[in-house]
Amino acid sequence: MTRRILHVVTNVSHYADPGEPTGLWLSELTHAYDIFEAEGYEQRIVSPTGGKSPLEPRALKWPLLDASANAWLNSPARMTLLAETARPDEIDAALFDVIYFTGGHAVMWDFPDDAGLQKLARGIWERGGIVSSVCHGYCGLLNLALSDGTMLVAGKRITGFAWSEEILAGVSGRVPYNAEAEMKRRGARYQKALLPFLTYAVADGRLVTGQNPFSAKATARKIVAML
Repeated sequence: MTRRILHVVTNVSHYADPGEPTGLWLSELTHAYDIFEAEGYEQRIVSPTGGKSPLEPRALKWPLLDASANAWLNSPARMTLLAETARPDEIDAALFDVIYFTGGHAVMWDFPDDAGLQKLARGIWERGGIVSSVCHGYCGLLNLALSDGTMLVAGKRITGFAWSEEILAGVSGRVPYNAEAEMKRRGARYQKALLPFLTYAVADGRLVTGQNPFSAKATARKIVAML
């Protein structure tokens, strides 16, 4: 049976200040997408409002723009996927085995309280599927409650972009909240690598998370090993 992966991307294009652009950190999508494609999985891309997912400018410059992301930028077909993302109400959670929340600072605004995304993730999880995220994508799990009212992340080992990484990236004063601290407040057992910006991924049962942009491949490989 063909496995199906649902990628989640942002629709937000800037920080609170419209003059400070942000968006999807492209390689967090492309690294995972490439790995899943090599396995023959079917894949869709969804966003909170559908349509275009803007790109984080910093991720499109050397040395952060790698071969995988660059190949997407130079592929009209791939870029169309990011220009025509589906809305949550156009997706049937029952058809998917995995939901994968990508990052970029933009998701801190549109992921946490989106009812459509929560419905999809809850549906996939409660059917025995995998819920996953990389970097800031774990903001999409902050307020994810299951049908019995419990928080999905409560008591589970999880990782995501660390507050120390926010500081080193120079954006701690521009983000709307401390995602690491918020995860801990919800009872998650937050973990991170010994040093910032190292590859780090955690699997706690069917919850699979990666710490930063450099952890997308490791996260995807853990997912593949479970399918």
